[in-house]
Amino acid sequence: MIPSDGTDDQESLLGLQELEPSPVEDTPAEYAHDSYFPSASSSSPSPPPLQHRSSTLGLSGHGPVYYLTRIQRYSSYAFSVFTAFHITNTSLIPLLTKSIPASDTYLLLTRPYYQSPLAEPVIVLLPLLAHIGSGVALRLYRRSQNLQRYGAESKTDRRHVAWPALSGTSLLGYILAPLVIGHAFVNRVLPLWVDGGSSGIGLGYVSHGFARHPLFSNIGFAALVSVGVWHSVWGWAKWLNLAPAQVTDSGAEGQRKRKRRWYGVNLLSATVAGLWLAGGLGVVGRAGEARGWVGREYDELYRRIPVFGRWA
Repeated sequence: MIPSDGTDDQESLLGLQELEPSPVEDTPAEYAHDSYFPSASSSSPSPPPLQHRSSTLGLSGHGPVYYLTRIQRYSSYAFSVFTAFHITNTSLIPLLTKSIPASDTYLLLTRPYYQSPLAEPVIVLLPLLAHIGSGVALRLYRRSQNLQRYGAESKTDRRHVAWPALSGTSLLGYILAPLVIGHAFVNRVLPLWVDGGSSGIGLGYVSHGFARHPLFSNIGFAALVSVGVWHSVWGWAKWLNLAPAQVTDSGAEGQRKRKRRWYGVNLLSATVAGLWLAGGLGVVGRAGEARGWVGREYDELYRRIPVFGRWA
């Protein structure tokens, strides 16, 4: 047996390609290909700095999950701006003024900032469609990846492959989508369809609906606010790496941190939802119906809603 002088070992070590560590959640199954993990037979040196930099900047080496997740994240930024305006106009200001006419004055002053022909699509419509669309696309893509991983080709095989797990935040998002669409239809689409505009639609229109249709209005508004706030606050906790599941500490300390975060996120959600409901239900919801021709105009709008029209 010929003794080794260590040269072969040194050459083998020099031939290894050095890789930066990557978090588990950033390396899903769709990244398991040669462009992400180097081939075992490759003995080329590490890539030059320019190639590494372009991958870091997101110009290459990323799959659909990477881009869909970022669309979902950045679209929520724009929609959060609208939500801040909306809760201020429909809850905080009514809580301070205790008056619908006075609150409507502030509503009409700020409405052009998010209901103009340019601002509304950019701040509300397009971010909302992008957020919902990217979430659905993410779920369908992960489902497709699972089917490929298990080799499910026939319809029978596909039925035996479970769908990806649905988080609580995502579940709230799917519940929230029809509530938001219904709210937008009643307060924005319907006036545009019937009257050609929504310049006469304010908090008085909302309070009239509460007075004329209390069951649907109270249940619908409470569900919209509660689901929307919990979905948004938990979503932002995830974007800011403050969700309980993102705690990396193990043992008793990790459990305490996760528990503190869980209580903190839910406490913040309850506070925001309570403020919104206090102004929406406590002030606007109790203001009563409009009188005269204004009330008759509101009634005509509500009659166009299939469910409300039966009791109008």
